[in-house]
Amino acid sequence: MAPNIIRSENAQKPAGNYPASPFRLFEDFFNDWAVRSIEDRRDESWAPSVDIMEKDGTLMLMASLPGITEKDIELKVEGQVLTIKGERKSPEASGFTYHLRESRSGTFSRSFTLPDSANLENIRADFKNGILTIAVSQKPESRPRTIKVNT
Repeated sequence: MAPNIIRSENAQKPAGNYPASPFRLFEDFFNDWAVRSIEDRRDESWAPSVDIMEKDGTLMLMASLPGITEKDIELKVEGQVLTIKGERKSPEASGFTYHLRESRSGTFSRSFTLPDSANLENIRADFKNGILTIAVSQKPESRPRTIKVNT
């Protein structure tokens, strides 16, 4: 049976920079890892999450863009690459002091290579409730068809 380890803030600390318990560094690391990981990522750019699915021969891309308006979104197709660009503006927080800020703001860009069967002339985009839905249909000649076998 392992001995019980009791952590006390009143424990006598040894001389130097050594923790009172050999497990103290381990405990401290896991007690505040979430806050440190958020702070470490603060300067990184952000990218919205995107789900890609297919239904009835139409490719659907759904991007989660809360806090963004349709005028802050740009869609572009170059060759077979579809690019979504935009910006989430930071909310004004006058008179407030942040204690923790997990939401991200700033510009983003996501690019997706479309299949050769994509009909680039027939791409639709709808934006509703913070979700951008992009529908890319297939070229008619690339859709599967049934061929009758004659006897």
